[in-house]
Amino acid sequence: MSAPGPADVRTVGQVFAPGTFTFVAGIEDTCVYPPQHFAMAPLDEHELTGHDEQWRDDLDLVASLGATALRYGVDWPRVHVAPGVFDWAVLDERLPYAASIGITVIADLVHYGTPSWLAESFADPGYPAAIASFAGAFAARYAGVVDHVTPLNEPITTASFAGLRGVWPPALTGWEGWTRVVLGIAAGFQQAVAAVRSANPDAVVVHVEASSLYTAGHDDAAGHDGAAGHDGAAGHDGAALAAEAALLEDLGWVPTDLVLGRVVESHPSHTWLVEHGADPAVLADLVDGAVTIDLLGVNYYPDLSPRRLVGGPTGTVQHAYDRWSEGLVESVTRFGARYRVPMVVTETSIEGSDAVRSAWVRDSVAAVRALVDAGVDVRGWTWWPVFDFVDWSYASGGRNVEEFAVSEDVVAERSGTGSKTPYLRRMGLVRLEEQADGTLARVVTSAAETYRGLATVPR
Repeated sequence: MSAPGPADVRTVGQVFAPGTFTFVAGIEDTCVYPPQHFAMAPLDEHELTGHDEQWRDDLDLVASLGATALRYGVDWPRVHVAPGVFDWAVLDERLPYAASIGITVIADLVHYGTPSWLAESFADPGYPAAIASFAGAFAARYAGVVDHVTPLNEPITTASFAGLRGVWPPALTGWEGWTRVVLGIAAGFQQAVAAVRSANPDAVVVHVEASSLYTAGHDDAAGHDGAAGHDGAAGHDGAALAAEAALLEDLGWVPTDLVLGRVVESHPSHTWLVEHGADPAVLADLVDGAVTIDLLGVNYYPDLSPRRLVGGPTGTVQHAYDRWSEGLVESVTRFGARYRVPMVVTETSIEGSDAVRSAWVRDSVAAVRALVDAGVDVRGWTWWPVFDFVDWSYASGGRNVEEFAVSEDVVAERSGTGSKTPYLRRMGLVRLEEQADGTLARVVTSAAETYRGLATVPR
């Protein structure tokens, strides 16, 4: 099949222009296919949620909610079948269709996984060239159809899962592993951006990063979230916890600073990176290879992104806690002050009842619009995921893989004990309900109607 090009369908409308506010949706697209030597099940959300079969109806539903843009994964592990070999058949159907119904796709090139032929994943010496090859080929093929590109979703989260805690390939651990993965990600990001812009001069680079909000102290929720609790903090030095919180916040900026060429010798994290395995020559290369970004995506979840550090019997434990829209405002304000480029809230949602999710739609949009009114350059807001999704613990046999403590009751609920739909996380505007034949029906909730009301009624 020939590549769909401008003669077939053009990106509809101009999203994210100065002075505009775009309502965006996101379909959860984590796509991790481990190499054969790695012990985990594949984690492919498009397959697990039935999107592969219902993609056309799903895209129609997104449009019906009033979203004019969609963050959408392009399944790099499935498309890049061998070095220099691509299977575009699926994307050749879906991407032009999305554009034809008025949706501007923001293509997620990498969402936590790499092709399985990259034996060391993000730490593989061939990773930067591989993602650049894919990015350039994608940008050339879909120029005029998909002009918005995210080179890699959430570098800081990728580094935690793949480099610090050994959850996903390459399963490195410790801060040396984290550093190795971050350096690989940064080099790949820079080369991917260069390849995209060479192939499609009209491309818009949307860099997406997670919020890093840490404090030190006792957690009032510890009694029911299964973590160490108040007694576990006894004997821990509050100053040490505060220093650890400050370190984690500092490291939250490092991946973006690296790709922008900011980590020079005087950078606050330069010495730390060298002490944890970074070659100064590699850091210098990243300074020389600096790229720019067009839009900065900020991801924030009110009850997951803010963390308290609490002393536990075997070390520090992170407790997620709810800061509602206060944390969103702080995070967006920090990103804006540091990088001074136009921003989009690229992920937010909350797990809970329809009423809770509806309240978060209203309150988070109101908070972002208040920032806009105050002069902060935020050009859009995204509910992620538009549909419920399968919890990441699925691929690890039910083991909690998050950075923060999760109670045994929650783990049991997500892994299927007493639940008809194992592992489903209720964070969508649209609920997934298992049918007798095993398919997952899409059920529009009141939260979706709240979204639609805000997205379709002029302010």
